[in-house]
Amino acid sequence: MRRLPSLNGLRAFEAAARHGSFTGAAAELHVSPAAVSRMVRLLEERLGFPLFDRRANALVLTERGRALQPALTEALDSIARRVEQVSAMRAGPVLTVGMGATVAVRWLIPRLSSFHLSHPEIEVRIATGGAGAPMNDDWTCAVLLGDGQWPGYEAERLFSSTMQPVCAPRLAAELRTPADLAAATLLHVSHWGEDWPRWLAAAGMEGPTPKGLSFGSYAMTLQAATDGIGVALAPTLYILDDLAVGRLAIPFPLAVPMVHSWYLVYRASRREDAGFAPFRDWLYARCGEAA
Repeated sequence: MRRLPSLNGLRAFEAAARHGSFTGAAAELHVSPAAVSRMVRLLEERLGFPLFDRRANALVLTERGRALQPALTEALDSIARRVEQVSAMRAGPVLTVGMGATVAVRWLIPRLSSFHLSHPEIEVRIATGGAGAPMNDDWTCAVLLGDGQWPGYEAERLFSSTMQPVCAPRLAAELRTPADLAAATLLHVSHWGEDWPRWLAAAGMEGPTPKGLSFGSYAMTLQAATDGIGVALAPTLYILDDLAVGRLAIPFPLAVPMVHSWYLVYRASRREDAGFAPFRDWLYARCGEAA
């Protein structure tokens, strides 16, 4: 017979250890910080040793806490994955892909029908992610833009793109040379602050980057450009359809390589998940279309 301490206490400890606080664990478990603290305290009493060193402004794992947390996280992750797999058994494999909204709408979704035709038994779910959001362990995998560094995860480079300035056709007609951008409104993506400086340097423009408006994603930036608010700098991958129908125009032909690339990101333990291997193979087959 298994002699286990309270599972609620184990969950509370594991969440608090990952978040480094009872407050973060409480938000994840949908209880109060006091409830998390109480469950951890009861667990410590049951085990007969402390798991945390409770300091004024910090929650620090003890040596025994550090020894317990990784195995407990792995066990709870395994239970969650198995429950998800069993829940989806009747409907077939479920593949949850985390990614930024812009690359989902402007690249993946228009091509997803070919994957569905080849693998109709696999249900694909697209979850919100991207550079501004962390990896979520509920995802089977993610397609993320970055530098390839996601500690604790496998990251396989898929493709990159170039960056080009785009704006509404009416505004593009008024821009003759890159120097004209000094009087234009530049549209920035807040977490990719190096985009405009790199392009301006390649265009031979010295000095500080002109001020403009900042947005939380390329999708919002491109919408502002379409509405004639200013000039955006975006991956060529994102603007091909807009250029084809005349919603956007390129005022200057200069394109610069992106610093970052898109990666397939996943935990090593997810390699055996139903649907992962076919989706991975399909992604690699489509990488040439994103170049």
